[in-house]
Amino acid sequence: MFAVLLIPDFALQALLRTRPELAGRPVAILADESRKAPILQVSEEARTERALPGLTATQALARCGRLVLHYRSPEAEAAAGRVLLDAAFTLSPRVEATSGGLCTVDLTGVGETGLETRVRELVRRLKTLGIQLRIGLSDTPDRAVFVARCARPVLWIRPGDPFLEKLPIEMIEPPPGLARILDQWGIRTLGALTALPRPEVGRRLGEAGLALWDRASGCKERILKVERLPETFEETMELEHEMETLEPLMFLLRRFVDTLTLRLEAAWLVAEEMGLYLKLTDDSVHRRWFRLPEPTRKAEIIFRMLHTHLENVRTDTPITAVHVRMKPGRPRTRQQGLFEADLRDPHQFAETLARVVALVGSGRVGTPRVKETHRPDAFCLEPLETSIGELEEETSALPPLGLPLRRFRPARPASVDLHQKAPEALFSPDVQGRVCAWRGPWRSSGDWWEKSSRWAREEWDVELVSGGVYRLAREKGRWFIEGVYG
Repeated sequence: MFAVLLIPDFALQALLRTRPELAGRPVAILADESRKAPILQVSEEARTERALPGLTATQALARCGRLVLHYRSPEAEAAAGRVLLDAAFTLSPRVEATSGGLCTVDLTGVGETGLETRVRELVRRLKTLGIQLRIGLSDTPDRAVFVARCARPVLWIRPGDPFLEKLPIEMIEPPPGLARILDQWGIRTLGALTALPRPEVGRRLGEAGLALWDRASGCKERILKVERLPETFEETMELEHEMETLEPLMFLLRRFVDTLTLRLEAAWLVAEEMGLYLKLTDDSVHRRWFRLPEPTRKAEIIFRMLHTHLENVRTDTPITAVHVRMKPGRPRTRQQGLFEADLRDPHQFAETLARVVALVGSGRVGTPRVKETHRPDAFCLEPLETSIGELEEETSALPPLGLPLRRFRPARPASVDLHQKAPEALFSPDVQGRVCAWRGPWRSSGDWWEKSSRWAREEWDVELVSGGVYRLAREKGRWFIEGVYG
């Protein structure tokens, strides 16, 4: 079983998918850049106004004054060809790039159950990428080509079906000389040609006639020139016109993301990280590297991440080029433990975090971690993790000694009278009294080499005559009650 993926009017479709502003307008592609080049392909709007292939540009403009003429775009055709190849690889790893806009897929070993559903889904996905695709399935590569040309958009012809016999002889594109001879013989269909004995056709028309008979029969088996699976996952476009607004940029990025996720699917990979590069008119580059919360190849999730980031990006000059690169990886297959917790939707969590950062500023969102320092309450913010790892086994803690300290948050300002450099009396709105016993001071300091962050403090434990044991601290000449024991 073979499948042929065909992009009709390949040069035209390849151009139009990169020029969305031409949608709905009569467009024609010239065969070459010579002065009297004939028209190669036309859009439906141009065909409606009788600007047909084969006419010269002058003749076509006489029939349709608003006709838009374009030369073929090798860059656009190469990009569309890569998309077609990526789509073919999602069906089977044995794919041949037969010609421009046509791929042949060897489906040997691929089960027929659900195959037509997969094929139709592929047609739908490529339509979102600006490509109208036709797919034909049959028992040989040549027959699959004929079927694809007749598909609207999917057609499956099984062996023995007389459908192919009714196709016009023009389907095999006979040379002009042979076409005239066959017309004189009254040969109008493929079935009429294959009804003639092959040796007799060869005796009268020679090797060219035999090759034509073989193509019409579609029985010839051939070995496909198999392409390699995609190894690079990046898309680039140099813009003809500078971009100054978000809407056209998001349209282009959506096209890039859909293309790259299709390529990842073909290689059975997922995206772990992604890079976005925007080249500006002043030759500066806006760079951003994203680490996906969880490896995925879902286009909607990846696109939302780009959209959330770009909503808050402002560039000084317009954009002239766009580049997106994805770092691939293998899908995760780790089985979670019975009591292991994890986020229900890591991507939604990451998107929410990005929106919070946009509101409050970078460096203000994260998980607080205690710093490795003797300074009390010193902490830093670490980026929030989108996955919860395995729980660590609890280490046996030392048994509690002495009274627990209940901290005041924040510490309460106080006034302290000293006698021989030790606390004698304590005064604050909440606590006051004479000190009957004390221990201390315990002094600590750090960051002395940094003028802006250096610190020094001393701590005392005091017991009041009225009852109660408190922790006092002094920093920069000011006293605080940090907590109460018990």
